[in-house]
Amino acid sequence: MDTIYAVSSGAPPAAIAVLRVSGPQAFAVVRDFAGDLPAPRRAAVRALHDPSDGALLDRALVLCFPGPNSATGEDLAEFHLHGGRAVVRAVETALAARSGLRSAEPGEFTRRALLHGLIDLSEAEGLGDLLLAETEAQRRSAIRSAEGAVRCEVEGWTDRLLGLAARVEAELDHSDEDDVADAALLPAIRSGAVALAADIAAVASRPPVERLRDGIRVVLAGPPNAGKSSLFNAMAGRDAAIVSPISGTTRDRIEAPVVRSGIAWLLIDTAGLAELPGDAIEAIGIARAQAAQAEADILLWLGDEVPPAHDNLLWLNPRADMPGRGTDALRLSLSSLTGEGMDRLWEAMATLAGKLLPPPDQMALNARQRELCQAAAASLYAVEREADLLLIAEHIRSAMRAFDGITGRAGVEAMLDALFGRFCIGK
Repeated sequence: MDTIYAVSSGAPPAAIAVLRVSGPQAFAVVRDFAGDLPAPRRAAVRALHDPSDGALLDRALVLCFPGPNSATGEDLAEFHLHGGRAVVRAVETALAARSGLRSAEPGEFTRRALLHGLIDLSEAEGLGDLLLAETEAQRRSAIRSAEGAVRCEVEGWTDRLLGLAARVEAELDHSDEDDVADAALLPAIRSGAVALAADIAAVASRPPVERLRDGIRVVLAGPPNAGKSSLFNAMAGRDAAIVSPISGTTRDRIEAPVVRSGIAWLLIDTAGLAELPGDAIEAIGIARAQAAQAEADILLWLGDEVPPAHDNLLWLNPRADMPGRGTDALRLSLSSLTGEGMDRLWEAMATLAGKLLPPPDQMALNARQRELCQAAAASLYAVEREADLLLIAEHIRSAMRAFDGITGRAGVEAMLDALFGRFCIGK
């Protein structure tokens, strides 16, 4: 395996640049550059010299972490350099000239930790989310996964599943009646499988973690000239959409991400829903508006007519500052011009968001994990309909393969590049 290196702190210039070296040659690099190894996990000041000509590169703190008790599971060294660009560049150039060393790829340090069993795939995914976290809710959810919440849950399920599997395998090994279970065992196996399936399905049905990262989709909809674009701009805090009294000005969906009160939102302005489109382009815009409504987590309806059915609907009375608009008992009155009612709108949206976001005190799954949990639950629910022990054993093995997919013990090579591609070079 190659020895890799990269700056794992922020991009220079900075006060200090932490350059990590991991792999079989890590300690040999320290000897060649610094003269001798400091004691394990003890920082020591060393003069770093270029092995090719002896030129002084920097005076730095050097630390050594022998594997397997290191961040990557292999020998790892850190050079805490002065953080100027020229210093970092000089040390990296000297490292690149050494045979067997190469610059790390994005996420490669964490990937090696995964390959050496220091973390599982769910913890790596949590770390990836933590690196991209922009809100407090994202940070809490990501750190919970990175610290092993998903792994612990799956390990508990695995222990219960192994208990069922052991009883089935024992019966298959010792039964004198081929693959037919005895009358007492089969109901116990079925009830245990169904109970486990129900627990897994309950976790899989929680709001997905993607809503924390991607934002709650808030679609503004209604007839032409209802004030959608004006409200959209007011909520986004900038002139993201063109505002005009001309009907049909907005012809395509316009998106604006917003973070407010620790919640990520994706605001979507849409074309007015005219009964008779003026041209083919407007008709396309209306079709896209209708599609956006169907995908909305929250629908803000700005029309005076009765809104379409939606699970999370807020019926608005926009332009409440205009003569004759006033207040409406059925609708939330507001004005994007004066700001009247805007705080009430955000409060109403936050109330709806409470049931759309993962609870702050519970572990949440991403789409990949949720799909595998659903597959495991389906396999275990199928046990309830089986009388053949061989088929029951196969359903249990299918559920176990799904668990292994969540933790990374099997069937994940195809997605590792995509996962670690989100990481920075030195992570």
